[in-house]
Amino acid sequence: MKKENQLKQAYEIAKERYAELGVDVDSAIENMKKISLSLHCWQTDDVVGFENQGGPLTGGIQVTGNYPGRARNIDEVRTDIEKVTSLIAGKHRLSLHEIYGDFQGKVVDRDEVEPKHFQSWMEWAKEKELKLDFNSTSFSHPKSGNLTLANPDDSIRNFWIEHTKRCRWISEEMGKFQNDPSIMNLWIHDGSKEVPASRLKYRQILEQSLDEIFSTPYEHMKDCIEAKLFGIGLESYTVGSYDFYLGYGAKKGKIVTLDTGHFHLTESVADKISSLLLFTPEIMLHVSRPIRWDSDHVVILNDDLLDLTREIIRSNALDRIHVGLDYFDATINRIGAYVVGCRATQKAFLRALLEPSATLQKYEANDQYFERLALQEELKSLPWTAVWDQYCLQNGVPVGEDYIADIKKYEKEVTSKR
Repeated sequence: MKKENQLKQAYEIAKERYAELGVDVDSAIENMKKISLSLHCWQTDDVVGFENQGGPLTGGIQVTGNYPGRARNIDEVRTDIEKVTSLIAGKHRLSLHEIYGDFQGKVVDRDEVEPKHFQSWMEWAKEKELKLDFNSTSFSHPKSGNLTLANPDDSIRNFWIEHTKRCRWISEEMGKFQNDPSIMNLWIHDGSKEVPASRLKYRQILEQSLDEIFSTPYEHMKDCIEAKLFGIGLESYTVGSYDFYLGYGAKKGKIVTLDTGHFHLTESVADKISSLLLFTPEIMLHVSRPIRWDSDHVVILNDDLLDLTREIIRSNALDRIHVGLDYFDATINRIGAYVVGCRATQKAFLRALLEPSATLQKYEANDQYFERLALQEELKSLPWTAVWDQYCLQNGVPVGEDYIADIKKYEKEVTSKR
């Protein structure tokens, strides 16, 4: 009780400090309700899934580490997700890859998958007050190779076209069931280790495949197309580059997914937000943390993340941007990695909501660039942490570092016994 009183006192002081700058702290906390993170189920099990085909992770993807306690089946994945959501404030979503279907021990190839294989997920998610998003899965399959939807071989390409069509159908049924559109993300690894004789050839094939896949209109799902910079073993050429998908998305009215790990390290993903908002209907974010290459490190509260969330809030675009997480770290406690990334993303959004945007815009309009810069710097040391603690307190989740003990207890009682 003493700690709770101290937190409330700190919050009241923070409210007064922010009020001096014209910021309504209570309103900022209320606006946090609009931000639902789409949690990536593959952090629980290192992108293994539940197919019975076996084999290594392929498609230019790599998970490093072998920390004990990986989820091995659908029940363990769900138990881990429930633990994660108990430690983060708000109502959220869950993003599933196709390989996480409830196949009941049967071999179901990817061109045979149906909504029934995800019915138990829909029912479980409804019970847990989660909304579902979806992803087609082109990697880790005997027919994956280096090319899927951009493959000149008709039999292989048609296999993946059929798979992706079925994934859109599944996403549509998820949207119907939950009475909220399911976001269906399409990402393929297609590329080449060396520069191909014709870059255009494979992009023409990919465009044709996408046109066929998207030919069926749906009302309860939304299509996203995700670019990538490169994959391991496919370093020189990526068919579905950012330029390709940006052009396709702008032309066809599709949502372009921005994965923060899929760009050159010197690029600002935040800078892309305002441009996409002008030319595409919505934006899907996959929040990750690249280090030297697309290594998908656990998200932390760094400058890149803060810049990204500020740009979203400054653009008044919360209703047009979907926020998903996408990293997979097996070197540390997987549940801990999950929670650190989720809470870091929420902290970044809260700090963005606490920005006195009206004052900053007034300075800018009056060419008061010193004042603008000075205030931006002072904002970094304002008592935003007291507001964050209050946000956690109001939502009944651990405050500060208290969640560490919860995760260690879960490891001792659950994951260490796997």
